[in-house]
Formats: sequence, C-alpha cells, structure tokens
Amino acid sequence: MKMRGCLITLVVLVVLAGVAVFLMSDFEFSLKNNRVGVIEIKGTITSSMDTLKQIKEFRKDASIRALLVRIDSPGGSVGPSQEIYREIRRTVETKPVVVSMGGVAASGGYYIASAGSYVIANPGTITGSIGVIIYFPNLRELFDKIGYQMTAVKSGKFKDIGNPAREMTPEEKELLQNTINETYSQFVRDVAKARNLPEQGVRQVADGRIIMGEKALDLKLIDDLGNFEDAVDKAAELGKIEGEPDLVFAKKKKFSLLDLVLGSDTSDRLRDIVYDSSALIRYQLPDFIR
Repeated sequence: MKMRGCLITLVVLVVLAGVAVFLMSDFEFSLKNNRVGVIEIKGTITSSMDTLKQIKEFRKDASIRALLVRIDSPGGSVGPSQEIYREIRRTVETKPVVVSMGGVAASGGYYIASAGSYVIANPGTITGSIGVIIYFPNLRELFDKIGYQMTAVKSGKFKDIGNPAREMTPEEKELLQNTINETYSQFVRDVAKARNLPEQGVRQVADGRIIMGEKALDLKLIDDLGNFEDAVDKAAELGKIEGEPDLVFAKKKKFSLLDLVLGSDTSDRLRDIVYDSSALIRYQLPDFIR
C-alpha cells in the first residue's frame, strides 16, 4: 500500500513537472516575442554567405518579429549584392525588414537597402551612386620601360580581355560596355521594383551620382530620415511589438589573428584592398571618392 502511494505521488510529481515546464516554456516564448533581429553589413561587399544565413535564421525564428539591417558600405561585387537583395525581398513577404543606413550606403550598399520594407537614412548619409563600374589597368608603357613582356596563348579573341600589357581593342570595349549596360539595367530595374518607382524615374538619377540622405528622401529612394534608434522604433512598430524591443544581433564571424593584431576595422580595410580586383564588375562607389 505504501509502495502504491509512492508511485501515485511520483506520477503526480512528474505530471506537475511537465505542466510547469510547459508553462515556463510558454512564458519564456512570450518574453522573447518582442525581438528584433539586427544584421550588420559593413565595408566592401565581397561575399554573401554569412549574411544570407543570418537573414534566413531570423526569418524562420517565430520570436523575431522584425529584422533591422544596418548598412555601412560603399557597395562591392555584383553577385553577392544581388543575392542579399533577393533574400531580403523574400523576407519582407513574411515579416518587416527595416534598413538603417549609416555613414555610407552607396551603389551595392543602396541596392541592398532598397529591398527593405522601410528605409531610413541620416540627412548626411552618402547614398545613391547607382551604377556599375569596372577597372582595367594599362601598364604597357611601364612594361616597355622595364623590358617586361607578356605572351598570351588563348582559346578565343576575348579570352585575355583586359590584358594590362596591351591596349584594349574596340571590339573588347564594346563587349565590356554591353555587359556593363546589362548589369546596370538589372540594378535600375530591381531598385524600381523594390521602391515601387517608375523605372525611367530611377534611371534619371542612376548616372553614378552620389546623393545625400536628405535628397534621397525627396527622390523617394528612402522612406524617412533618422538614426539607428529611429530604425529600431520603426522595426518595433512594423513588427507590432508592445513595449521595448529586445535586439538580437546576428553572430559575428570569428576573429582572425589579423583582427587581433590590427583591429577589426583596419583588417577589414586591408581585406578590401587585397580583394579589390580591378577586373571585376562592381556595384561600388569608386575608392577615389571615399
């Protein structure tokens, strides 16, 4: 009889423990239901994999009511910029994505920003620079002076396009210009679609010019002027969060030895310089403007 009573007591305790765990998990979820996921895009855009993963994780997390993307970037490679743009466009279909533009969000930085549900910039944010650029150095005269020669064995006449040891042919220039024009049209089309603007209207200011945040508002390239905290408030509003939102920052990449020695900002800039291959088509504010 005593054993039976102990078993009954044990069963009751297990049931009560289960109920308590359920209630606690439900309570914890309710506490976390006021979260805003924050993703930072900083420096030259050279890769998209980490950012895509962060966006996807926040989109699937039911406790994240809105995303806030903070951009401080002059742009970068076309492919990664387009991939991030696409993932943000996919996300706005299920939850709001507010974009906060810092000191600079130009070219590819603006391309990504335009995909958000609501875009906020400072009055002095450097933005715009809608366009495409590619650099090819011409070192022929230098090579002649030092007696350096380069021989290219190629499978087709365009295979060594951009060879620094010779002048570019008219056919090569035409081919590159057509490629630039095609990529430029994609830029204009995607900005117009995301911002719900006529494509021709975007094209009128898409000549590579830099635009300050205040002017960008007049042109409807952004939705409002404000700082990061204003963007947080907007994310909370669009995410229907009551009270103070809980900001959840995406996990940062692991620090490298270079980061520890030089500091993250310096090492990021060094990576930009090393990565900066002049033979890449880019959505990027030229270095000599920054």
